[in-house]
Amino acid sequence: MVKLHLRYGLGAAIATSLSLFAQGTATLAGQVTDPSGAAVPAARVMVENAVTKYRAEAESGQDGGFSIRSIPFHTYQVSVSKPGFQAWQQNISLRSTVPFVLITKLELAAASDSVTVNSGESALLVDPEETGTHVQMNQGDIDRLARQAGNRGLESVIVSFPGFAQNANGAIHPRGAHNQMTFVIDGMPISDQLTGAFANAVDPNIVQTVELFTGNIPAEYGAKVSAVANITTRPGLGFGRRFGGSLSLNAARYDLLSQVTQVAGEAGRLGYSATVNTMKTNRYLDAVSLDDLHNGGNSERGFFRFDIQGGARDLFRINGMTGRSSFQLANLRSQHAKGMDQRQMLRDASGSFSWIHTVSARATLESTTSYRTTDARLAPSAGDTPVTASQQRHLATFTTGARFNTIRGAHNLRAGFDVQRFPVSESFSFGITERSFNDPASDSYNPNLRPYDLTRGGGHFRFAGKRAGGLYSGFVQDSVKLERWQFTLGLRLDAYRLLVRGSQLQPRLGASYHIRETGTVLRASYNRLYQTPPNENLLLSSSGKAASVAPPAVGEALGSAVAPIRPERQDFVEAGVQQALGKRAGLNISYYHKQAHDQQDNNNFLNTGIIFPITLSKIRVNGLEARLVAPPARGVSGSLSITHSRAVSTPPFSGGLYIGNDAVDALSAGPFVIDHDQPLAIHGILTWNHRSGLYVTFSTRYDAGLVANPSDPAEVAKDPDFSDLLGYVNLAADPPRVNPRTILDCGLGFERTKDGRRRWDLSTQVSNLTNRTALYSFQSVFVGTRVVQPATMGLRFRWFL
Repeated sequence: MVKLHLRYGLGAAIATSLSLFAQGTATLAGQVTDPSGAAVPAARVMVENAVTKYRAEAESGQDGGFSIRSIPFHTYQVSVSKPGFQAWQQNISLRSTVPFVLITKLELAAASDSVTVNSGESALLVDPEETGTHVQMNQGDIDRLARQAGNRGLESVIVSFPGFAQNANGAIHPRGAHNQMTFVIDGMPISDQLTGAFANAVDPNIVQTVELFTGNIPAEYGAKVSAVANITTRPGLGFGRRFGGSLSLNAARYDLLSQVTQVAGEAGRLGYSATVNTMKTNRYLDAVSLDDLHNGGNSERGFFRFDIQGGARDLFRINGMTGRSSFQLANLRSQHAKGMDQRQMLRDASGSFSWIHTVSARATLESTTSYRTTDARLAPSAGDTPVTASQQRHLATFTTGARFNTIRGAHNLRAGFDVQRFPVSESFSFGITERSFNDPASDSYNPNLRPYDLTRGGGHFRFAGKRAGGLYSGFVQDSVKLERWQFTLGLRLDAYRLLVRGSQLQPRLGASYHIRETGTVLRASYNRLYQTPPNENLLLSSSGKAASVAPPAVGEALGSAVAPIRPERQDFVEAGVQQALGKRAGLNISYYHKQAHDQQDNNNFLNTGIIFPITLSKIRVNGLEARLVAPPARGVSGSLSITHSRAVSTPPFSGGLYIGNDAVDALSAGPFVIDHDQPLAIHGILTWNHRSGLYVTFSTRYDAGLVANPSDPAEVAKDPDFSDLLGYVNLAADPPRVNPRTILDCGLGFERTKDGRRRWDLSTQVSNLTNRTALYSFQSVFVGTRVVQPATMGLRFRWFL
């Protein structure tokens, strides 16, 4: 028989000689021996999860030792094999940064040539240790996913999971929130609003694995936690060669041209990886009309990572990331006719330094210090209408923190702290350039805008401000396994300091129960969440200067024109069930209820890329989600995500910069269904991979339609900028919504391999295959009007070094 020992903390000499590659990932290490105890070199050790499609392998060395690092937390099937010996496999839970040590003694091959210690792949269809909604996707799937060509970042991948409503320019709404997401890249938190019009998104090409949390958020995460994407980038250590990489060339409709260059390698104790991505297109943003006017742009993004093995117990990592985008702001027909030529530039740069120390066979210590800076500039033009505007804003974020991890019996403990400082500076101006925009004879006339009406002798509205704030956090969390039960017990404390001062103690509690006989896992959780306000444009939104231009109806309806924007306080309850469907599929169903005070959102400044944070008194969100996953079988795999949500907001509101009465009417008339609300969204993915290298991917998404502005159809019909969009929005509905849409994307490719290595890859992709004309939004107070991209065909050639 096969003899083995496996657990955390066994084999201290092996465990303490290993350091970890990334915060939030696991390490599997150990030794393979024969029946006499002699080392077995060249044994193949594989870690695999057919549901998440994660796969990694290593070969034992001359001493029989092996290690596999940067493994996302999950349960995996681990197998050990070598010709002449009985193959062995077992499911192992890897949930800690403390190295997991596996000592395997292989028996010589006999009549039975394999040993399976437990139920194998079918047991992975459910995860008994998950007490909330948590999903994963890996680089292999991201590479072959049929996605819209153009300026789309990692959000185009995330939207395929349950719980997200899709909006324009890459914006996604997690579980009834406007955005409020945090991206954690190798331990560096980024809580900026990452959408195509507002900031440079995360490049999906740098991702090795993305873990997405939307329910029972671990206590270590704070600030923006409606969803958390924990990203592990591609490491160089373990690459197996000194130098390698790939060059990808892409072309598509709208004169899109792009390239992605990636390199990686290792030499002794040093590993490195880097990515450079450049792109230009004549449809940079989602258009504001069917004509796609004045909408070109380009972007450049870069990333590097160095891993340095400092000794037997220490690993040091240096990450750097930068991005730049320059683009035109899409015009309406009337704006284009007058020569409007507004342009925007976005720049960001960030760097982090991490130290990971193996304290003992049962404990590790991690620390990360990072700095990130972002700049945004809006340049006006002589033809601006109906308003001219300019902006320059800067945000810097300095973060330092540490994590201590230890395994003690049934307890998997993790505790730490974060200190974050964020200086903010803003400069903004606008002036009315269209005489009819704020006509004194109109019923919607706002006398407070009269001083800034350039057509009637007024001057520019101007604002400039600087402030610095901080967020100071500490947490402790424990995961406890007791037979069929799994408990996650977390507590977090946040102290927020900027325009307001506040703090919140946040319990994060969850439990699951495994019914092994039926392949069922029941779970429930309660989270107290504290969502800090967005820092971008916060100073102006909260200022008396902004309140001074609001219509007089604001004071009449709401009692005050100036109120601070406070952190959002949420109570979040989730219940769910996982069910294995035979041995071929797994089903995960979740129901959640969120009750929040000081709800955060944004209002859009006309159709520019400028958005201003606002708050409403409260929001109530209920949702039901389901995800069906079919692991690969004969090359075919797939997933189906279904989302229903209902989001109702209650005034009064504060913040923002409104220059019309329509917005005030919408936000002060009583509880209303907010634009994040969507009765039904369905996203399906079907993939076929043939052993010859041929692959096909289909992706289809149905959206029932987000809430639109309650515009008067008669007025819209008379407006040449919007009249041809009336057929794509139902203004007679209660509430008004853009019409339902189904968008089909597909991809076809061939990957050439030789001697076990990829050589080249050729693929073609069509997004919106049926050329469906549809809207993301219509005259929305929050996001304006945006049109879904028409059918677009692209071609990609990738050469592997």
